[in-house]
Amino acid sequence: MGAFEKLESSDQVSYERRFEQLIGNSPALEAVLEQVERVAPMDSTVLIQGETGTGKELIARAIHNISSRCGRSFVKLNCAAIPLDLLESELFGHEKGAFTGAITQRIGRFEVADKGTLFLDEVGDIPLGLQPKLLRVLQEREFERLGSARTHQVDVRLVAATNRDLTDMVKRGEFRSDLYYRLNVFPILLPPLRARCEDVPALVMHFVEIFCRRMGKQIKHIPPETMSALSSYEWPGNIRELQNLIERAVILSNYGVLPNPLPTATCQDVTLPTTATTLRDSERALILNTLEAVGWVIGGANGAAAKLGLKRTTLICKMQRLGIFRPGLQSNQEVIWPVTPEPNPLPS
Repeated sequence: MGAFEKLESSDQVSYERRFEQLIGNSPALEAVLEQVERVAPMDSTVLIQGETGTGKELIARAIHNISSRCGRSFVKLNCAAIPLDLLESELFGHEKGAFTGAITQRIGRFEVADKGTLFLDEVGDIPLGLQPKLLRVLQEREFERLGSARTHQVDVRLVAATNRDLTDMVKRGEFRSDLYYRLNVFPILLPPLRARCEDVPALVMHFVEIFCRRMGKQIKHIPPETMSALSSYEWPGNIRELQNLIERAVILSNYGVLPNPLPTATCQDVTLPTTATTLRDSERALILNTLEAVGWVIGGANGAAAKLGLKRTTLICKMQRLGIFRPGLQSNQEVIWPVTPEPNPLPS
């Protein structure tokens, strides 16, 4: 029984809301989601590692959504985006007059995230001088604002992320070993997109749908050579690069055809597929393959809807539109779809 099924019904959130933005069903992604299921209810500190653009924030949000803190705040901070002299104030807050320019009191991210989850992205960029204070709040759950002697107690679940090799930084004296071990309670390594290339078609269709809706355009055809090139590309920028290139392709599209946004040099020597030549055919083939793989189960944590990153009702509508019926049936009204129990979402 998975961690989702162990939660009390009053604390449950629908599977679609937990993993709705995590698209794909490759073994590499499934292994990550299994780790998320295991650690999320335990309230332990998690260190997410992976290349830039692999979706570390989405994993952090999934951990929060599955945890008992899901009804509380999810607060995020990119440590690399804050000037070093202001980072301590961002984390712990300051009192009025604590330093030049501190004209009002400021509440730090740890206080804002009290009883919830704090996601520290690019944690490897935290300067050495500030690391002892971060270690203290993780161990003792207490801190002081800048310019104050008053100690504040806080209950925060920390999820940290980095694309840097913290073990090498520890060896070079650039990161405290005690802080590293405190962060590395439960490490999750995200695979690069090139290690889960079978997820590329689903991601392409996902982003095509998003940008078509946003731009008021319509894509009816994805040439097989375009999809093959996208699936064979190395994706050094991972999912973020794919998203940006699909946005470009939708902008440049004419007559409902998605152009290949990759440089010409990356599209040479690609073996073209002999299947699905239209967006409709590609979508139909993907849904059929997923349904067959899960025994035609639509809903639930292990159903086709979850595997495709769709809501159950959305998948059924797509099946009806694409003329997909369970073998032996002529319509989807002739059967009550098999479904594993789905939890009710929390009230808003």
